[in-house]
Amino acid sequence: MLIAIDHGNKQLKTIHKTFTSALKMSDTRPPFGEDVLEYQGKYYSLTGNRIPYLRDKTVDERFFVLTLFAIAFEIEKAGAYSDDEIIDVQLAVGLPPAHFGAQADKFEQYFLGRDVVAFTFRGKPYEIYINKAVCFPQAYAATIPIYDRLQKSSKAVVVDIGGFTADYLVFKNGEPDLDACDSLENGVIILYNNIKSKLNGELDLLLEESDIDAILKGDTDDFEEEVVQIVKQQAQSFINDLVGKLRERMIDLRTGKTIFIGGGAILLRRQIEACDKIGSPVFLDQIHANARGYELLYRSAKAGR
Repeated sequence: MLIAIDHGNKQLKTIHKTFTSALKMSDTRPPFGEDVLEYQGKYYSLTGNRIPYLRDKTVDERFFVLTLFAIAFEIEKAGAYSDDEIIDVQLAVGLPPAHFGAQADKFEQYFLGRDVVAFTFRGKPYEIYINKAVCFPQAYAATIPIYDRLQKSSKAVVVDIGGFTADYLVFKNGEPDLDACDSLENGVIILYNNIKSKLNGELDLLLEESDIDAILKGDTDDFEEEVVQIVKQQAQSFINDLVGKLRERMIDLRTGKTIFIGGGAILLRRQIEACDKIGSPVFLDQIHANARGYELLYRSAKAGR
């Protein structure tokens, strides 16, 4: 069974499921909650407090356990669960362009060589065997579902705003320019930290990331106007700074099309549209775009295309 997973520092995304990259571990079964996974004698549940940023996600087992959650969700969604046989799994995964060259092989090996992996999820026993893992570059992968549209543009810049990185890739006459493909450490986690620092320093106020998300999505009723304005101002400055950093790399978003993808772009759509240094923004409102691209690239490679 092929399962594509986008391992974001903020969220994990499969084709059908999105959840925060956050785990709570305990030695005993939690007293409540349905989505409980037991693995190697420990109990894990998903929470809203994400794991601190990891440049290398293979340093410990947390992202592997999160992967088990993702696999279980996809197996259940596909109706492929079996309690009397081992389920073969192929993983299509990805990394930011800046990390891809140095970490792709290591990230693939992180999932392999584990023999049969046994765990329980929602009280049901699973046995899986990960027989293949293939890693692809983010941003490029996300363009695969819309590649026909890119071929019609003389110039297009794809900007994928994720948890910790903002990945970009320039297309010229429908072809990716690999000399104009990289990652900036300008993901929404940086924005969260800026906002929390500003609010703590000026208002002595502690705000959670979920509160910031709510304000940026327009759910402002539970917050003072001063708080709302600081969050919005910081978000606009964040987008302006991102555009400025791209310009430093000789990428001017006032010409051609700029295609914004990723959860960060969805969250910051108002600020992107308000930026006068972005000429023609196009939004791909599919948070699982990278995962879908990984799946398509895997199938294409397997078919020999």
